[in-house]
Amino acid sequence: MIQLDDLRLAATLLREPSLSAAARALDVTPPALSTRLRKLEAALGLTLARRDARRLSLTPEGERFAREAQELLTRIDGLCESMSREDQQLGGTLRIAAPFGYGRQRIAPLLARFSLKHPNLRIQLELRETPWPARRDCDAVIHIGNVRDSSWVGRVLASNERWLCASPAYLATHGVPKTPQDLTNHVCIAIRENDEDVTLWHVRPVSQTGKRQSESLRLTHSYVTNDGGVARMWAEAGLGIVLRSEWDAAEAIAKGTLVRILADWAFDSAPIVLLLPTRKGQTARVLALTEFLMHELGS
Repeated sequence: MIQLDDLRLAATLLREPSLSAAARALDVTPPALSTRLRKLEAALGLTLARRDARRLSLTPEGERFAREAQELLTRIDGLCESMSREDQQLGGTLRIAAPFGYGRQRIAPLLARFSLKHPNLRIQLELRETPWPARRDCDAVIHIGNVRDSSWVGRVLASNERWLCASPAYLATHGVPKTPQDLTNHVCIAIRENDEDVTLWHVRPVSQTGKRQSESLRLTHSYVTNDGGVARMWAEAGLGIVLRSEWDAAEAIAKGTLVRILADWAFDSAPIVLLLPTRKGQTARVLALTEFLMHELGS
């Protein structure tokens, strides 16, 4: 007979890239997990996964079993919540993915406060360079920027403009750009995120009458990194001009290590978005998290 642990094993194999990673997620040793997998395969009379020293891949039968196991676990969690005690304390596990910098500085402290309100809730936070679309198995994904995917629901948690910044030392040496076209004569720092073209910046003038048609600038970047914190640090060190999210640049500007330039021009924004699966009947813990983040970040 299939046990709940078998369902959890299969669902974990769907999420993790290797047997050792799945073992860590389930808090067991790889040999113990391998033994459990063999027993499950023997009970089903199927080969669920192919594994070698580095990687594990599910067979078509294994992937189907794992996805249905995940659905069953979700329904069981929902049943447990619907039969919860009268005090309405949330329980179960809440899996969240977020970008490294924003997740560490903004989301982790908020989740600490959220967990104090719900002590019976288990929270898993995974920080990744690009949490979307890598972590579609999570209950919620924090994403910075626009997403075009109708299979998930996006809730904007906070606006987030991109500000053009440079250090006072850099501006003293190289001068302050007066127009976007002046940027072609400056050293620029780029952040390579997702599949965006880092050499192409879109900009439009800010006016009281609203948006005007945007212009596109093709720039040559002397420094490129996939980490926004590194890009900001390089700019603070005087290496060049950086286009950085408002949430990260604001503190440096307040300290005086960076200066905002071309403030009369608006670059593409990157809103903070909460992504949720569109499956019907969101669990109580996901609904509570959504309400909490909307209140905290929206204010």
